[in-house]
Amino acid sequence: CFLSLQKREISNFDYLMYLNTLAGRSYNDYMQYPVFPWVLADYHSETLNLTNPHTFRDLSKPMGAQTVERKQKFIQRFNEVEKNLSAQCHYCTHYSSAIIVASYLVRMEPFTQTFCSLQGGSFDVADRMFHSVKSTWESASRDNMSDVRELTPEFFYLPEFLTNANHFELGCMQDGTVLGDVQLPPWADGDPHKFILLHRQALESDYVSAHLHRWIDLIFGHKQHGSAAVEAVNTYHPYFYGDKVDLNSIKDPLIKSTILGFISNFGQIPKQV
Repeated sequence: CFLSLQKREISNFDYLMYLNTLAGRSYNDYMQYPVFPWVLADYHSETLNLTNPHTFRDLSKPMGAQTVERKQKFIQRFNEVEKNLSAQCHYCTHYSSAIIVASYLVRMEPFTQTFCSLQGGSFDVADRMFHSVKSTWESASRDNMSDVRELTPEFFYLPEFLTNANHFELGCMQDGTVLGDVQLPPWADGDPHKFILLHRQALESDYVSAHLHRWIDLIFGHKQHGSAAVEAVNTYHPYFYGDKVDLNSIKDPLIKSTILGFISNFGQIPKQV
């Protein structure tokens, strides 16, 4: 199948969906929902230049290592964590979880009800809601040490999730902005269909086709865990590696319940393929 990808016999989108399926990810499970990469780093230009390498995210690095400064902070956490915590890792949050999926797709049912259920029955504080592609990228790639989220497949084919067609009252941000449709990059001209079109073109671009295998190594391949993951600044809390947690060996029901809740709420590493 990878040979077919190299020969451009299948699209990058189809190949990623194939890998997600092999790894046990499914649209039917919010906790193991298909995961797709951020492919762009340009959410500020008036026009999108897909021939410029600087337009794109560094696919060889996880979201926590997109800037040198942030990468060093996570390396420092990894080196110091043994003194303070029981689990040594770079990240205590995950790149895909039920709440991340529901937050992205909150403007559509049934994700609206799922999101509210996960939030205790109501929408989150407006400033924490998904409201801007640019600000979400900046949070996940640079600004927020608790945010290393990737994307869902809908970012590449479904413009409807970007509009508040159901007129949900999502709240008002501290700066007075009333949440409605998702704010799009300037190059999308405020048009969700144009955003999806250009975003899909970016996914299928020559640059992404040449570098996508590096991201696949991080998420689905040999850099998931072990020394390769440490070197790549790509290790997560041990509970995220669900298939490596031996629940049968844990006799305390409270501890076992806590671990299961952690795995369910905060995400799981895909099966290695």
